[in-house]
Amino acid sequence: MNKPWLASYPPGVPEEIDPSRFASLVELLEEGFARYPDRPAFVQMGRSLSYGQVDAQSRAFAAWLQKHAGVVKGTRVSIMLPNVLQYPVAMFGVLRAGGIVVNTNPLYTHRELEHQLSDSGAEVIVILENFAHVLQDSLAGTQVKHVVVTSIGELLGFPKGNIVDYVLRHRRKAVPPWNIPSAVRFGEAVRMGRRAELSPVALGHDDLAFLQYTGGTTGVSKGAMLSHRNVVANVLQSAAWVASAFKENEPQTLITPLPLYHIFALTGNCMLYALLGWRNVLITNPRDFPGLVQELKRERFAYISGVNTLFNALLNTPGFDSVDFSHLKVTLGGGMAVQRSVAEHWKAVTGNVLTQAWGLTETSPAACINPPGEDFNGSIGLPISSTEIGIFSDDGTRLEIGDVGEICVRGPQVMLGYYKRPDETAKVMLPDGWLRTGDIGRMNERGYVFIEDRKKDLIIVSGFNVYPNEVESVAASHPGVLEAAAVAQADEKSGEVVALFVVRKDANLTAEELIEFCRGELTGYKVPRHVYFRTELPKTNVGKILRRALRDEAATAS
Repeated sequence: MNKPWLASYPPGVPEEIDPSRFASLVELLEEGFARYPDRPAFVQMGRSLSYGQVDAQSRAFAAWLQKHAGVVKGTRVSIMLPNVLQYPVAMFGVLRAGGIVVNTNPLYTHRELEHQLSDSGAEVIVILENFAHVLQDSLAGTQVKHVVVTSIGELLGFPKGNIVDYVLRHRRKAVPPWNIPSAVRFGEAVRMGRRAELSPVALGHDDLAFLQYTGGTTGVSKGAMLSHRNVVANVLQSAAWVASAFKENEPQTLITPLPLYHIFALTGNCMLYALLGWRNVLITNPRDFPGLVQELKRERFAYISGVNTLFNALLNTPGFDSVDFSHLKVTLGGGMAVQRSVAEHWKAVTGNVLTQAWGLTETSPAACINPPGEDFNGSIGLPISSTEIGIFSDDGTRLEIGDVGEICVRGPQVMLGYYKRPDETAKVMLPDGWLRTGDIGRMNERGYVFIEDRKKDLIIVSGFNVYPNEVESVAASHPGVLEAAAVAQADEKSGEVVALFVVRKDANLTAEELIEFCRGELTGYKVPRHVYFRTELPKTNVGKILRRALRDEAATAS
């Protein structure tokens, strides 16, 4: 099959990777532990664990899971933690015990948590005490038998006299009351595990490593079944691209503001750089932008990843322009479309290209990336090693170069399917291993892929397709706009029109002024008919704008 993207690959990037290099994620992680035992691995609030410490603590936690929680190969274990030192210890421990990690958003409501725990069949949960009251109200309808509770500062190692004050300064709110009699503290579980023997578990490529739940923005949240092979392959694929920008075995620092329970940071920050032996600075509360800027000022970092809204917010936070960017080699944007105005502003301030990548939960997640260092071109990049991208019509016909259709992916990182959802799996899987992504786009003659928009977000004005990303990109280029989101609003004459929700940078900006600005950049039917100013836009915990919530609001206004 013709693969035009291969001719555009940077020097040294292989056409294929070999997932058989590691039999499992456990083998991959243990190689990093063995090679870099004395290097700092994860940092939280200035305190760190070395790779040797992570090795010992995750081994002990794995032993506790086996001996005291009854975890055997295939047992599902939920981890409901933000970016704290306990996360990698717990996650690596579950995998070493032979369990399947069920990553859980700490900000889930009672309803969302109960659904995920029940659907996954999780028997153990590791949770931050701040959110234990939500779990307390959800346990009755689940199979959870063991609860491990921890606090933000439990592994920080501060003297007892200082830890309470220090941790309280970094908490967003006080811990609500909760009462789970069977709960054990995380530190105690690790201590008990040190006195137990870890029984090695035979794991292979086809064994499940993660039940990674989709965000639920399109309906009921589904668990993508990611095997050890899926994630091993994606780590090696990512290493073949991003690591090419750095010298081999040279210790570096990366910043992780996205939550590790999200697939982007899980593979692209946690797993990848554990293999490479980097120092990973975990940002517990990335929405505290002044605090994040202060953290950046303390570090000489070579890599940072995030979503468009995060980069935009940092660029508009006082003091960000005085951060030392002299060591920054790669800025990776994914999770949502990177806007040209943000990319250009980022390069002007940092001197570093904001490199756009693309993937989804179902692809572990990476599928496309731009060559690091190449100027922003509006594309999501080239298919990564061992990956094919095809553009398909609704009836499953493969389209030609330049044609617009649904972007489909084939490669070793594509999920096994949705857990207990064969009907949903059948909707997204085409014959011969192709995955329908729900993104509409095209590929040019050089193999670069361009996303027009999400299939479900398409706005149809008098029969003409309007892609929200395009409208948002134009609106965001106005100097008075901080953030913008475009959605469909019902209209008697044209069926739908464009409604634009805006957070202003300039309080004097008017709807008429912004509409006129868009009129100069967009053809008539794409120009917003309605503009609604808001102090903030609804977002997921990762920072992706929730267009669904805005569509509901527009429907009320129409």
